Amino acid sequence: MLEFEAIIHRNPVKTVACRQVTLQEVDAQRDVYDSHRHRVFALAFYMTGNELEAEEILTGTFVQAFRTETVPQAEHVDAALIEELRQRFPLSEHEPAAAVIRGLIPASGLSGQNVRRTDLEEGIQTLPATERLLFLLRDVEGYSPAAISELLKIPESQVQRSLFSARIRLRQTLAAANADRREAA
Repeated sequence: MLEFEAIIHRNPVKTVACRQVTLQEVDAQRDVYDSHRHRVFALAFYMTGNELEAEEILTGTFVQAFRTETVPQAEHVDAALIEELRQRFPLSEHEPAAAVIRGLIPASGLSGQNVRRTDLEEGIQTLPATERLLFLLRDVEGYSPAAISELLKIPESQVQRSLFSARIRLRQTLAAANADRREAA
């Protein structure tokens, strides 16, 4: 059995320094968690539509990120989040943009009309998983197409095509919801 008191008394400076380093790491880890948790939870929630699943993804993301690095950077947290989402969603499956364009609603279908937040949230949930994630990363979180391409390890041209497709689908869904609301009134 180790005698910690004897060790501490032999070298109290080293013991205090080790404790200080440990406390600094804990503070740094807390800062990483606090600075990314809202974004990770929001993306997870919009992907799942369920708070409990979003919490599980949040937890899994940070467990994986902290396994990778003692104090992970934003790109480590993002990579861990994408890995968690890949385990739950088929992120490679998506309908080509050309199939969506065939049923394209004219631009005037939504112009000048307000879109309800609930309709937008429901519309986002109807997007295929890959398009939903790309839309959230680009149009909600503000990631560049190049950053998304690097994060998901897909060509930037595919990111652009899928974003285009997601926006068209979302516009169609919102226009349909708006038309249904007008008919009901």
